[in-house]
Amino acid sequence: MSQNHLLDASGVAKSFGAVRALTDASLRVSEGEVVALMGANGAGKSTFVKIITGALTPDRGQVLIRGRQAHVGSPAEARRSGLIPVYQEPSLIPDLDVTDNLRLTDTPVAAFRQWVSELGIETLNLDSKISELPLATLRILDLARALASEPDVLLLDEMTAALPTDLVERVLTVVRQQADRGMGVIYVSHRFSEISELCDRAWVLRDGRTVGDLTIGPGVEEQAVELMLGQKLELGQRQVQRSGTQVGEAPRVRVKDIAIAPKVSNITFDLFPGEVLGVVALEGQGQDELFDCLAGFLPPSSGSIEVNGAPAHFRHPAEAIAAGLTFVPGDRAEALLAQRSVHENIALPFSARLRNWGYLKLRHERDRVAHAIDRLQIDTRAQGEVRRLSGGNQQKVTIGRWLATGVETLLLFDPTRGIDVRTKRQIYPLVRELAENGASVLFYTSELEEVPLACDRALVIFNGRVVDVIDAADADEQTLLRAAYGLTAQESVA
Repeated sequence: MSQNHLLDASGVAKSFGAVRALTDASLRVSEGEVVALMGANGAGKSTFVKIITGALTPDRGQVLIRGRQAHVGSPAEARRSGLIPVYQEPSLIPDLDVTDNLRLTDTPVAAFRQWVSELGIETLNLDSKISELPLATLRILDLARALASEPDVLLLDEMTAALPTDLVERVLTVVRQQADRGMGVIYVSHRFSEISELCDRAWVLRDGRTVGDLTIGPGVEEQAVELMLGQKLELGQRQVQRSGTQVGEAPRVRVKDIAIAPKVSNITFDLFPGEVLGVVALEGQGQDELFDCLAGFLPPSSGSIEVNGAPAHFRHPAEAIAAGLTFVPGDRAEALLAQRSVHENIALPFSARLRNWGYLKLRHERDRVAHAIDRLQIDTRAQGEVRRLSGGNQQKVTIGRWLATGVETLLLFDPTRGIDVRTKRQIYPLVRELAENGASVLFYTSELEEVPLACDRALVIFNGRVVDVIDAADADEQTLLRAAYGLTAQESVA
């Protein structure tokens, strides 16, 4: 092995009972190199990452750090060995403030502050409680904490998912600069654009084994998808969309002049039956508050909501559900009963109709759930507890329950965040299928390329207002990004 290899993992295998998560996984990262770890959900990425970072012990294989056998029995030992991970969900203690979280990892405060500023957050109160800070800020703090500890190898596991575009660019720039100074980086992401911009190589997993080691360059996306899926597939095609503004058609949901302090100042739109209406916004522009308001978690300070032509005043999520508005949050853990089975989670809405239960109803439920599992190809090997499923399969369960039980208006908040291309390709047509069956879908996405694949139109929100409504046929990434920054065509030319 070259002396420049900072980490060399080879022949790694791991089983959980009868389920083989890894059979022969390998990866190497050298000084100054950024390598992507790619694979469809269920390919074994999460297990491989946990082994490399000391959270799990492999059944077979070895992990070398700087050419020496590593006996990393815990994440703390991994940190002491110079390998520091930053996960999709920040590893910060919610009930503690920022300073106390830094003390837990002996992170130098001055260096941490410097990195926070370098990563794009100009002001930060170290006395702030973690639970009171937005998710995007927490991800930046987690990365700043890792960089302040001067790792030899930095592992980024989907940490840019749901970050606004400006912060993503800062993260990629800073990580590339650190790699150029000799740090090794393992980058786990489903975003080909980021991998192409940042990485030197890509290691691809499929069914628990490494099936490819690719040099980043033209055509690598197609090669990676072929390796991940075992067959040649297109990344995605524009879906057949309808117009949500057909003559004489009444909107299912009408939002007029909604204000929600302090982020939302004035939002107006109509959502029609059979329409997928996209929502595009950078972090903190009011999209979170808009969805929370429609789902019954937040009352508007002014403005009105109508559902099927009748005024709606939601004081509780149950009232929104009763009016036909169903919310699927971006954090799938909030939507699932983690220790219950796949069947129980998909069938959950049926339980709200207990007085209608009987033999025929239960048989109907089983048939509908089985159809949803088959339609979405949900992995049921570990269906005893849904928490044992991969993130992509968990997300399919959250959406599949509405395929099984039916829905009138679905509020989808970033449903494909942090999941692989194969699962995304299944979710887009599912969303379209729900719309074709008469559902109305409000679809916020942090990935601009999803808009023409799933939506009919897109609302662009900036500074708490709708600044543009763009037809899906015209919704290329450049147009959406300009609008998301509050730039009109005239301003962008100037």
